[in-house]
Amino acid sequence: MDYDIKAGLSRIEERLAAACLRSGRKREEIRLMAVSKFHPLPAVEEAFKQGIRLFGENRVQEGTEKFAAFRETRRSGGDGRDGVEVHLVGSLQRNKAKKAAAFFDCIQSVDRDSLIDELGALTAGREKPLMILLELHTGEESKAGFPDTDSLYRGGEKAVSYPGLKPLGLMTMAPFSKDEKTIRSSFRRLREARDGLEKRFPLSGGWPCLSMGMSGDFELAVEEGSTLVRIGTAIFGERG
Repeated sequence: MDYDIKAGLSRIEERLAAACLRSGRKREEIRLMAVSKFHPLPAVEEAFKQGIRLFGENRVQEGTEKFAAFRETRRSGGDGRDGVEVHLVGSLQRNKAKKAAAFFDCIQSVDRDSLIDELGALTAGREKPLMILLELHTGEESKAGFPDTDSLYRGGEKAVSYPGLKPLGLMTMAPFSKDEKTIRSSFRRLREARDGLEKRFPLSGGWPCLSMGMSGDFELAVEEGSTLVRIGTAIFGERG
């Protein structure tokens, strides 16, 4: 492992602090996720050593294989995992839904009604509801996510009807663009969609999570209201 994860995290914290200062926000309002897809377990262990407790994986198989023993050895009693959370941030196929629902703390990439129905059925009678985020398509390159706010609202209505699901908010991936206005527009659209969901389907805890912002654009995301940034390359370096 050649990349200096400690130094990478230090640079990210400096950039996060500056973005918070510019936007009048507090650093504790934003969660930092380390997206560990395609990175080996030693890199995860080093990130954990440096204080990271929230990890994101793109693939069900890779995530379960990498984190099963890692989480188990860090249980602090009860259902605690020494604060470790593992979220699925990549697309979820229906045939992997059962395994994903049983393993991940949160599925951020819920992007269609049929997946909500599947997860709702799988979590029926579950003591602790499965946390989910609804993904909205706001970028031209990515085809993932509900295609528009109307379909998103229908998905939101469906999600709140299942007692085994706990909707927390929304997720998106901004377009791969150097145009700041285009990127900001994507993030603003997600924030506005979340505000619409809160009015239509008020929950006791609201829809607090806006998962938006990656290594190349997380500062803009913070300025536009992100509460969770998903950072991979800037923490772990380029994938091998």
